[in-house]
Amino acid sequence: MSTNNGNAARPDEAVRQDEVLMPAVDVFEDEGGITLYADLPGVPRDRLSLHVESDTLTIEGQMSPELAGGGEATHVEVAVPRYRRAFTLSRELDVDKVAAAFEHGVLRLRIPKASHARPRRIEVQVG
Repeated sequence: MSTNNGNAARPDEAVRQDEVLMPAVDVFEDEGGITLYADLPGVPRDRLSLHVESDTLTIEGQMSPELAGGGEATHVEVAVPRYRRAFTLSRELDVDKVAAAFEHGVLRLRIPKASHARPRRIEVQVG
């Protein structure tokens, strides 16, 4: 799996429509597939989008800060409210069986290996 990075915004520049933040991502592989964890703080479930097209997995999310009592931000260090990260997936992965969970701002994706890519034991018969 390889990463295709989006454009990261600088705090001192005006926010442009095409600027996005890249979420931090950890990827773990085992015999059965990969598990990907993406940090998406401030993104509600309804503003999170995942899609696979061809061999590319794309994660997109938009922060939705809620200010108590209709308040106004007086200092903003994260000037870009959008996340985007894209990954090229190996053909060994079964993209039809991706499972996703989202809790406390952390996205967990499990992508199993395709049956042809999994290790298998071959029984040897006597005789």
